[in-house]
Amino acid sequence: MEQRLKELETLAIEQVEQAQDLKALNEVRVAYLGKKGPITEILKGMGKLSAEERPKMGALANVVRGNVAEKIEAKQAELEKAEVAKKLASETIDVTLPGRPAPTGNPHPLTKVIEEIEDLFLGMGYTITEGPEVETDYYNFEALNLPKDHPARDMQDSFYITDEILLRTQTSPVQARTMEANQEKGPIKIICPGKVYRRDDDDATHSHQFTQIEGLVIDENISMSDLKGTLETFAKKMFGEDREIRLRPSFFPFTEPSVEIDVTCAKCGGKGCSMCKGTGWIEILGAGMVHPRVLEMSGYDPKKYQGFAFGMGPERIAMLRYGIDDIRHFYTNDQRFVKQFNRV
Repeated sequence: MEQRLKELETLAIEQVEQAQDLKALNEVRVAYLGKKGPITEILKGMGKLSAEERPKMGALANVVRGNVAEKIEAKQAELEKAEVAKKLASETIDVTLPGRPAPTGNPHPLTKVIEEIEDLFLGMGYTITEGPEVETDYYNFEALNLPKDHPARDMQDSFYITDEILLRTQTSPVQARTMEANQEKGPIKIICPGKVYRRDDDDATHSHQFTQIEGLVIDENISMSDLKGTLETFAKKMFGEDREIRLRPSFFPFTEPSVEIDVTCAKCGGKGCSMCKGTGWIEILGAGMVHPRVLEMSGYDPKKYQGFAFGMGPERIAMLRYGIDDIRHFYTNDQRFVKQFNRV
């Protein structure tokens, strides 16, 4: 039995040294030190030995078992170290290589135009005011000098939720709410950007949902010349310092007098072309002096205060500025369209 133990030790150590990976080493461990291994079998057979041989063989078997286990642990540490080194070598990073650029988003052209308009008017002393998109009939129409059954309501085919609740057709209700909420009835200088909704058939120039930016100035001694100067500054900043504007008489229930604002055509410089239909001018927004009735309904004395208001569609501004021929492009969520304006 002593000779058998020494042979097993020698054989086991040889196989441990020959193991090329952790899997092979584990197989050696199970083969020699497992429950069915030869060393374990010898230890189980100790009961057949005489009382004098049993302690001697037991001690020798434990020494052999310990030597084999020690060699396996040493080999395991060696193989694990080699495996880590191999993995590190295969995953080496060349820090001198340039990094892979991560794709980034970019602002929507409509968002860029809205933010630029906001920045322009903030620089002129305006504040930005917002209001609810689900509005009452009173603020959307009646407070703006559009009583029920007024024929001008037909110009804004509305999405009604109830008889008195609708999706706002303009951002003008924000102006009415702001004037009403101003307890001191002092000066106001605001712009109101936001989404509006009308029951239009979607085509190249119309959408059932679009954006508006309206402005309102209320103060003493406000005149049409203040309105013209403001809009002239806006047109030159948005379309170029060489652009000119003209005011054409128009009608809006909440302003009197009312005007349409045209800007000289960018394509022909005012000479006339297909873009401006030969007129040399392109309409960009509507405006006018706040109607005295609107001031009265909001608690202002029209003999003391005057004001002007204007409203523009950022989609139209963006289409003119970037040469976009279909308003539906703004709402298709096509990244190919949006990325064209990354550097504009």
